Amino acid sequence: MVEFAQQLIDGFGLGSEYALLALGIGLTFGVMRMVNFAHGELITVSAYVAYGLTLVGMDWWVLVPVIMATSIATSVALEMVAFRWVRGASDFAMLLMSFGVHFVVQAGFVMYVSASSRGFERPDWINRTTSVGGVRVEVVDIAVIVVAVVTLLVTLAILRKTIYGLAIRAAAENFDTARLLGVRSNLVIRSAFALAGLLAGVAAVLFLMRTGRAAPDAGLLPMLKGVLAALIGGLGRLQGAVLGGILLGIVEVQLVSRLPDELDGMVNGITFVLIALLFVFRPAGILRTRARERV
Repeated sequence: MVEFAQQLIDGFGLGSEYALLALGIGLTFGVMRMVNFAHGELITVSAYVAYGLTLVGMDWWVLVPVIMATSIATSVALEMVAFRWVRGASDFAMLLMSFGVHFVVQAGFVMYVSASSRGFERPDWINRTTSVGGVRVEVVDIAVIVVAVVTLLVTLAILRKTIYGLAIRAAAENFDTARLLGVRSNLVIRSAFALAGLLAGVAAVLFLMRTGRAAPDAGLLPMLKGVLAALIGGLGRLQGAVLGGILLGIVEVQLVSRLPDELDGMVNGITFVLIALLFVFRPAGILRTRARERV
């Protein structure tokens, strides 16, 4: 029972990070109907910024807001440079653009920085453990859960209680009608990308504290997990994105704990197979959504 509780905490910690990414992906999907496969590049860019600043001795308490600001700026820049030109285009064109941005950014780091992974110093407390009700858990898991829950609650409050959030939700419901009612499309889309960048920035801080690694593909696997989490919960459902992230994290931790050591490298593959089976039997995700099209 103690072991299960410990695994559950680990799963919630990992799943909370996936939920932050899934929520950002869900936001951009809501306003543009585009699954953004370049979302992971926000983590990649932030990782190299963190690597460069740790080389000059910047403390993590200062580094955290810098990483978040970098992620927001990168997200808005990608929207202005790339995604604004495919607004209103076919779903396939927008999907190709997101893949193109991903490969261009990754190739840029490979060509002009390094194809090798670069490690940097992590916070001193990252490997500490504490006792919670007789269960030994890592301090980082508690920190991740608390930060993620607070971030998600604040985000949902912004979307539900503010004019800014109302505009984003209206655009997600019916973009053309919202625009006819006076919602400024450029502002809404850019704001959604900025908020998605903030969520990715928080996730980037949590991922980088765990890994202490900068590489051209640093954001690839987290991005894929974020997309999977959003799909599990049903694209367009923000609550579903959070639920999908938590479930995905718990499933991964359970697989790692139960598979033989020699099969640890297959965890991601098995996870993707399980998700594929989910889509076969429940293609709309756990929380079903109504299909909406722009007219």
